[in-house]
Amino acid sequence: MSDVPSPAPARYFAPAKVNFGLSVLGLRADGYHELHSVMVPLSVGDELDIEPAADLTLSVVGADLPTDERNLVYRAARAYLDAAGRPGGARITLHKALPLASGLGGGSSDAATTLLALARLYPARVDLPALALRLGADVPFFLLGRAALAEGVGERLLPVPMPCTHMVLVNPGVEVSARDAYRWLDAEEAFTGPLDLEGLAGALTTGRAVPYVNALQGPVVARHAPIAAALATLAGTAGLHSPLMSGSGSTCFALARTAEAAHAAAAQVRAAHPAWWVRAAHTL
Repeated sequence: MSDVPSPAPARYFAPAKVNFGLSVLGLRADGYHELHSVMVPLSVGDELDIEPAADLTLSVVGADLPTDERNLVYRAARAYLDAAGRPGGARITLHKALPLASGLGGGSSDAATTLLALARLYPARVDLPALALRLGADVPFFLLGRAALAEGVGERLLPVPMPCTHMVLVNPGVEVSARDAYRWLDAEEAFTGPLDLEGLAGALTTGRAVPYVNALQGPVVARHAPIAAALATLAGTAGLHSPLMSGSGSTCFALARTAEAAHAAAAQVRAAHPAWWVRAAHTL
């Protein structure tokens, strides 16, 4: 019997994202929404420990989440292993650091990271983007791993150059269902036009106020006072500008011109609202 210790499982970082603008152009004939959004990965996120095993098992640290087919990580792993011809199993531990149902894409990023990790562990001729899209509209973005313009339902991705941008993220502890957010938008028919990509890039480069919109923000904020409070807090915090809700919420963010300004502002918000999830971050 060997006394050589087993290698530690490989650890993978699953970045969060924010939307530098989310325009919903309208409702499609298939019932989905036509989107025009700039998505950017962030320096904060979840982590996954993944190692080969005889069977597929998942455990979660930091959140009370299911560990079977109800979990997107488990479904991603099962989908890849099946597509690869069942070359083996995996022991996966998800270290959940991001708040749930928060507009940061945590579940989608965890799923994409699982696909990438298993493709490294068990290389095979598998169409990862197609597999990712079947798991969720945001999952292909996290395979790309860089800022992108997302169109269609989010599956048409065009990489776009974005400067490194510092920000403060705030989640007031509210979970928002994306399905509800889009349903409220449909009821109000509050659709928006395409984003001003040139104006967005120029403002981010110079540190000016950013001309972005989130079509879902109005309907969601009208029904969730804590999100309105988070946006107001960000707007009133020194060193921050251009507050916006990310995705369908409930996380909001505002931009800072330097990392030092972001950390100072985050500390100020955290002191005033100790129950909120607050992080300084930057784009990747």
